[in-house]
Amino acid sequence: MTTTAAATPKQPDNVFEGEWTKNPKIVDLNDLDTFVPGYPYEALREVQERYPLYWNEEKSEWGPGFWNVTKYNDIVEISRDPATYSSDAGINISFGPDVDPVVLNAVIGNMITMDPPMHRSYRSIGQPFFANKSIKGVSESVRAHAQEIVSKTLVKANDGESIDFMRDIAAPMPISVLCDLLGVPQADWKKIFDWSNELIGLFDPDLCKDPEAAIAVFMDLFGYGQAMIEDRRKNPREDLMTAIAQSKTEDGEEIPEHLLNGFFLLMVIAGNETTRNSLSGGMKVLIENPDERSRLVANPSLLPTAVEEILRWVAPVNHMRRTLLKDGELRGQKLVEGDKVVMWYGMANRDPDVYADPWKFDVGRVDNPHLAFGIGEHFCLGSRLARLQLMTVFDEIMKQLPGMKFELDGDVTWVRTNFINGVKSMPVAIG
Repeated sequence: MTTTAAATPKQPDNVFEGEWTKNPKIVDLNDLDTFVPGYPYEALREVQERYPLYWNEEKSEWGPGFWNVTKYNDIVEISRDPATYSSDAGINISFGPDVDPVVLNAVIGNMITMDPPMHRSYRSIGQPFFANKSIKGVSESVRAHAQEIVSKTLVKANDGESIDFMRDIAAPMPISVLCDLLGVPQADWKKIFDWSNELIGLFDPDLCKDPEAAIAVFMDLFGYGQAMIEDRRKNPREDLMTAIAQSKTEDGEEIPEHLLNGFFLLMVIAGNETTRNSLSGGMKVLIENPDERSRLVANPSLLPTAVEEILRWVAPVNHMRRTLLKDGELRGQKLVEGDKVVMWYGMANRDPDVYADPWKFDVGRVDNPHLAFGIGEHFCLGSRLARLQLMTVFDEIMKQLPGMKFELDGDVTWVRTNFINGVKSMPVAIG
């Protein structure tokens, strides 16, 4: 999620227009307009082939620039070495000079931006809710949500109404599951959904009309989470918000407010955006590869490998940043303390050194060690829940719409962000 709420949504002041050093300019990965047509695969493929460690300049008020990593094994090495490559300074490429300090504290103050041992301590708060046993326990409610959402969508289609796969299926599914897990009353689900939409699209004028007002959205979300925490401390329940409310630091003190804000923000954004974009991106690639879709329909036992291939292909989080805590070296390049290193997962998932025929979408791909959920200390806590939702939704589509006969019915549009591989709208029709 980008956090520069005080900047203009049309053109945040982070686009470098001068001469680059260290390597030729192929693509500006800090220019959000680069991602408006969708993920810049061709440009990044050139980067991976020519400069697997690629330097990207920035305007001086944002930073000196950042290294970009697109090779699989390099990302694994970085992710498994938090003593050198730290998350503590933030996971976004840059933070704007005018970012609100309350927002910045919450965005940096959550477990995704912590290094060990603190990261492990905070991760343990939510761990029980995402363990195998817990995920099996919510499978029936996940199925019920999927059945209802797919059924409502097909009824709309049969009534002649326009269908948008993102709006009608991909978006409502994870927010429903997440709110159930957190214990959010159903009457408030739309409120959480709207907040999440606006915050992830902070620099997309279609999603965030007024960047100044977006600060108020952060505060509304924080206030809502704080009210739930206060309630759960008095009235504990069997939900994730109770676990957050009752958590303590290692020395027995209550968790500071900014860390509670950050934890709630992480649950709402990370638990929502990654799954919805995997669902929409997954349906898009199935539509664009009709032979593979037919293969899956003819053999539903391929669904587990198809889901893994969707995750490899979509890679819903575009990048994560690390910051060097000490001087180091990567691919023969000297790196210095304070350098920013940005890992591009979608390209690692297409690394020809790891994958046979990496640019082919194959629902039966077996050897598939993709990095869609990251690797190492920060491997996605909710990966099991995400996989369950993908399996269940696509299974329901095959059951309720034999042949998975969705077809594109207009242009797919993308969220104006370099952080997530986010579909904004995806009109579909039943073919």
